[in-house]
Amino acid sequence: MPVDTLVFDLDGTLVDTAPDLHAATNHVLSTLKRRSISLDEVRAFVGHGARALIARGCEATGDPVDPRAIETLYQEFVIYYASNIAAHSKPFPGLLPFLDRCNAHGMGMAVCTNKLEDLSHRLLKALGMDGYFGAVVGPDTIGVAKPDPRPYFEACKRLGRDPARSIMVGDSETDIRTGQNAGVPVIAVTFGYTAAPVTDFNPTHVISHFDEAWGVLQQYL
Repeated sequence: MPVDTLVFDLDGTLVDTAPDLHAATNHVLSTLKRRSISLDEVRAFVGHGARALIARGCEATGDPVDPRAIETLYQEFVIYYASNIAAHSKPFPGLLPFLDRCNAHGMGMAVCTNKLEDLSHRLLKALGMDGYFGAVVGPDTIGVAKPDPRPYFEACKRLGRDPARSIMVGDSETDIRTGQNAGVPVIAVTFGYTAAPVTDFNPTHVISHFDEAWGVLQQYL
């Protein structure tokens, strides 16, 4: 069966959000009188949601924080980040022409992310990218986060598409495991946020620029 659907991760796959996540994380750390963490540290910490990002930031700058305190820090993070969500974030090179080509081909496209659904919508709208995606699913959408495949299936369901005819596109172990758990091919990008090379997790395909994506996709059309 030919593929007619692409499901994308957001941070580190569609959009380089690290600069704004970096600022929000350091804002939260400053309330604890902790040192700032580097942009490279943030790139390695992203992928499991904001709470995990905050917790890892705390561990990198001193003693771990009590899980109950993480919730307070998380609320502060969300407030700051929502107000500065696209200050420096931008789509990765080659993405928009690829999305245009997919759109012209009639591909269904969705976002499946571990960023909150509302923040994801805000980011995509701020960057003028919301029109590309027929569904956006976050960890709060159905109360389950990646790498559980259920958010992936929910994204396909909201598009009205068969998951068996879809491909996952992501940048991290979390995304690759999501696709594998869903039983679909995975295109992994090398330019995103991951502590280990994506090749370590055996994705179906690896690309280093979105200019390569259409050539990979043609194998499934």
